[in-house]
Amino acid sequence: MHSPHWDSTKQTQQYVGQHDPQIEWTTETAPGSDLLDGPPAHEVSWTDPVTGARGYLVVHTLVGGLATGGTRMRPGCTISEVGDLARGMATKTAVFGLPVGGAKGGIDFDPRDPEAVGVLERFCSAMLPWLDGHWVTAEDLGVAQSRIDEVFARLGLGQSYHAAIERSPRPSKTLQRVRAGMDARTDDDLQLGEVIGGYGVAEACLGVVDSLGWEIGTTSVAIQGVGTMGGAAAFYLHEAGVKVVALADAAGTLSDPEGLDVPTLLELRDEYGEIDRARIPEGVEQLPREAVLSARADIFVPAAISYAIREENASEITAKVVVEAANAATTYEAEAMLIGNGVPVIPDFVANAGAAAWAWWLLQGQVGDHPDDSFARLKTEMRSKVAVMLAEWRGMGVSPRDTGRVIASTNHAGLAGAEITVP
Repeated sequence: MHSPHWDSTKQTQQYVGQHDPQIEWTTETAPGSDLLDGPPAHEVSWTDPVTGARGYLVVHTLVGGLATGGTRMRPGCTISEVGDLARGMATKTAVFGLPVGGAKGGIDFDPRDPEAVGVLERFCSAMLPWLDGHWVTAEDLGVAQSRIDEVFARLGLGQSYHAAIERSPRPSKTLQRVRAGMDARTDDDLQLGEVIGGYGVAEACLGVVDSLGWEIGTTSVAIQGVGTMGGAAAFYLHEAGVKVVALADAAGTLSDPEGLDVPTLLELRDEYGEIDRARIPEGVEQLPREAVLSARADIFVPAAISYAIREENASEITAKVVVEAANAATTYEAEAMLIGNGVPVIPDFVANAGAAAWAWWLLQGQVGDHPDDSFARLKTEMRSKVAVMLAEWRGMGVSPRDTGRVIASTNHAGLAGAEITVP
């Protein structure tokens, strides 16, 4: 394995060893260019020698030599998309004050293809210099955490948080603690690591309810996507007493203005987050997939694909607030239209940051393997940030995204030169 050499004076990374012809390296970072508004610190493009699939790693910022961000797989994934997501990840870690930069991996390939696991493993193998020392990755669209951990195990890295765990003076003990936290079961017998991100989205929605003075029992939510993030968000909103009136998957939208039986529908999902239409309860209306956009709900949660809300469909949104569970769910043009119509958008780098924040708290020993501790901290952090953003929106007309970016930039500046410590 070739280890990267870190040159802190140039704030760039150079790789020593034989050049891989399947990889194109771009390392043109200059001092000061790793600010949230600046260009990415590093871009890496890769071509799979077996299938010809293209893969990308974009490291937007490094803090203490580390960056974190998931790896996704979907047909049509581009380096531009991965770059946008890396920037969002950098903002996400900064807004929560996490001492780590932001990155993202992406592969242009169908995750349902039989070759998908092999493509993922070859991509990770090509990225070993980053994964070994500087990039902490995890699940994302099309890539389950269990699958990426299997690939890491075969590559001899143990777990996808390897780059951070190796900073610990006792890596094996830290790995044991992280695994215990991720595998912990909630009171509902759900795996904490699988639901914490969606729980954070639910708390962002409940923060909206609190901040705007709504009643929980009369608040309605429509959710696009019932995978790991959207499904868990729907579950916890339903548990809180919010009416989930519409759920959309790839096959269409399921609707009930009186509120869907969320637990039952989630039990009918397959591994790709699609609900078995042959077994849905009576009274549930089946509508086209795009109907979820115009569902009569107080809050709309896009929790599926990036750029789900675009200029051509933004006018269909009838919700009073949008809470982004998917990364880069709303284009700039669409968000401007929503803001102009008086619809605030709680940005992805806050609403869906729960999993990233929790992972880092777990790595640093700030939460343990008891789910209640993790839920309590995430609830407090998420609701307080939503409250600040909506106070600025209601008082000064400042968009939640702009307020969130101010928070992120302030925190990012304070993290300059931070040392990463993992107990």
